[in-house]
Amino acid sequence: MKSVSVFVLVFLSLSVFAQKNGIMAKNATVEKAGGDFSFTEGPAVASDGRIYFTDQPNDRIYIWDEKEGISLWMEESGRSNGLYFNKAGKLMACADLHNQLVAFSENKKMQVVFQNYNGSHLNGPNDLWIAPNGGIYFTDPYYHRKYWKENHTELQDTRGVYYLNPQGKITRVIDDYKQPNGLIGTPDGKTLYVADINDKKIWKYNIGPDGNLSNKKYFAPHGSDGMTMDNKGNVYLTRGKVWVYSPEGKLIQEIDIPESPSNVCFGGKKRNILFITARTSVYTLKMKVKGVDE
Repeated sequence: MKSVSVFVLVFLSLSVFAQKNGIMAKNATVEKAGGDFSFTEGPAVASDGRIYFTDQPNDRIYIWDEKEGISLWMEESGRSNGLYFNKAGKLMACADLHNQLVAFSENKKMQVVFQNYNGSHLNGPNDLWIAPNGGIYFTDPYYHRKYWKENHTELQDTRGVYYLNPQGKITRVIDDYKQPNGLIGTPDGKTLYVADINDKKIWKYNIGPDGNLSNKKYFAPHGSDGMTMDNKGNVYLTRGKVWVYSPEGKLIQEIDIPESPSNVCFGGKKRNILFITARTSVYTLKMKVKGVDE
């Protein structure tokens, strides 16, 4: 009985803390926005509030609009996974069909931005975040894909995190993870959060003027597939459910989703709708807080 009482007290304390922080809209519930996909991933918000997301096994990118719903944007996207819009409005993607970082124009033409580190193909770029100066951080874990050519192997000596600066210079900035995956940075470009999904840890770094990372600090006890941030600096993680941590690393909210979530971002014209990709479906949740991505 004692352990049950302790659990109840912890749960009630967490609920009170979450209500005090006011991150969810009153009486908001998780709603299914679409289904019948194979595996949804990589949500990214455009300047108009619409969200682009991928169905990677089917090699497609879709658009979610808060009024119009979901529509197909393009097929044959290079097996795009994580997405992010740069300041010029181009959709950037981690496309692992050929282990590349790519950009899509408005007319859906694909341009290769980066491939081949030290003369060898990357493991399979997975997620990315674009800093205010235009530099791109991206994770490069290794998940073997059935659609790769026979005898495709892991050539990089580590599963790393890379920084591509605005001038096109590439640097491996993290090389000590088991399996890097989700990442997100602060709007001021000073802090980066990165998930080591296989080690079940989130790490926090200072970002230097040259894009290098320093002052590695433990942040949260979850590996995370995808990550986002709200205007209070809270960090949203996806692993089994959506976990929300304050900037100080305190757990303030657990959000249960009908399917295990893979990624998350804020969208809608007011940026107050939490959009969650989760296996065969996508879900939305009305929030009090807002996203910080443009």
